[in-house]
Amino acid sequence: MNNYYELKIKINPEMSEIISDILFSVFDCEGVVMVEETYKDLEMINSTEGTLKAFICGTEKPDFDLILKEQKAILKSRGLTDEELGSWEFTVEEKENQDWSKKWKEKWDVTHVSEHIAVVPTWIEYSAKPDEIIINLDPGCAFGTGTHQTTQLCMKALEKYFKSGQSMADIGMGTGILSILAKKLGASEVYGCDNDETVIAVARDNAKLNGEICTFEFGTADKITEKYDFVCANILHNVLYEIMGDLKNIMKDNALMSLSGILKEKALIVQEAIERENLKIIDEIQQDQWTSFVVKKG
Repeated sequence: MNNYYELKIKINPEMSEIISDILFSVFDCEGVVMVEETYKDLEMINSTEGTLKAFICGTEKPDFDLILKEQKAILKSRGLTDEELGSWEFTVEEKENQDWSKKWKEKWDVTHVSEHIAVVPTWIEYSAKPDEIIINLDPGCAFGTGTHQTTQLCMKALEKYFKSGQSMADIGMGTGILSILAKKLGASEVYGCDNDETVIAVARDNAKLNGEICTFEFGTADKITEKYDFVCANILHNVLYEIMGDLKNIMKDNALMSLSGILKEKALIVQEAIERENLKIIDEIQQDQWTSFVVKKG
């Protein structure tokens, strides 16, 4: 078997989910972990080092310097600063293709998102408590596994506000975890889309793993013609600002929407877009340095 490359990159730990998602999309990446982190209920606790480690396969060594510079420039063009992103200083080491998967899997455990929702990695045996919703996922296949605060904020909003029989749209669905939760909460129909074509198969596999039927496609909110009772959008704050009108257009009258992926210091930017589209904030849910809004149309 071919060797693999171990990439270590210095980042702002608050951006771990966003940057991990990028690594999955631009490299043949098989797993991502935070270096020297401690974990509680599968939630990553930020270290002072803020080092992200990625396991990257491939017969030829990628041009890490060029690719990472390009990706950081894209994020900066969307309004993020060097301070928000971190230095992105990196090292790369070629390693023998030993059983690295066991090494990163040791970092993961069951995530108890709430008293009634748990995310369980596929290799862990877990007995559900009475009335507990279990979502089985493989955290190595893509990001959006329930470990990050922004994902958990959307899950908490769904648990609190989503009603059985409603339809749901998941914009930027990643692994499909929010879509799967909506189905387990009794959704009549779930549609998810993402602008990263590589995650579509991942989301479909995860839905199948959980015995749920969801529709997942490559696409963006502006291409959707249907309207839904509930919308989830766990995306960068500046993207939410740009597409708020498109998100509103796919909401039925009196529909609700969970908006996440928002650092507390960026909340006013999203609030401005919410007000611009005449949407009403009915709840703000916070976790650590992140915030989310539940808004209503009509």
